[in-house]
Amino acid sequence: MKVQTKSSKVNRAWINDHVNDPYVKLAKLEGYRARAAYKLKEIDEALNLIKPGQLVVDLGSTPGAWSQYVRRKMSPKTATGGGAAVGALKGSIIALDILPMEPVEGVVFLQGDFREPEVLQRLADEMAGRLADVVVSDMAPNLSGIASADTARIENLVELALDFSRNHMKPQGALVAKVFHGSGYAELVKRFRATFLVVKPIKPKASRDKSSETFLVGLGLRPD
Repeated sequence: MKVQTKSSKVNRAWINDHVNDPYVKLAKLEGYRARAAYKLKEIDEALNLIKPGQLVVDLGSTPGAWSQYVRRKMSPKTATGGGAAVGALKGSIIALDILPMEPVEGVVFLQGDFREPEVLQRLADEMAGRLADVVVSDMAPNLSGIASADTARIENLVELALDFSRNHMKPQGALVAKVFHGSGYAELVKRFRATFLVVKPIKPKASRDKSSETFLVGLGLRPD
């Protein structure tokens, strides 16, 4: 006799939601590796952040959907279908993740832990003295379920993205970072406001209603 556990019910419900998710279907149709591409697309279309000729740094890039979207935006001739643009890349994209990522045409990928100084140095070396126009961060820690520990991990990653932006982004640049509503959210907003002239919280339609994730967008670095 099979006994259905609570976890198996939850897994079946998640699989059912995922299969029937319109953004999952659209991602398959348009050649994106993940539905997350539409989160960045909505943010970008609202704020007009990504343009041909820029240097864009994609933190927490795997599986590559955000890099695919940026690649498409930075091609003069974009395909109507498919996750990668067919035109020549105008600009530079550097992606980084602790996990491996299948290549995206024209995207420089570095594998390593963003929390490690030597990995940050590799990223800086690849930028070769250039400053980023846009930094996008979909980084998220493996959550333990222990609220205090998870809040600290999330804050640490966002703070690293903020520090990187302060040091490696143009004064008029923009940072898009994934955060989570919870006990540490107000402090992260405060840190963003201390770093950027304009801060906009955005919950894209492609972000599931059940998810506590949202995105903070910082526009224009405050002078030191």
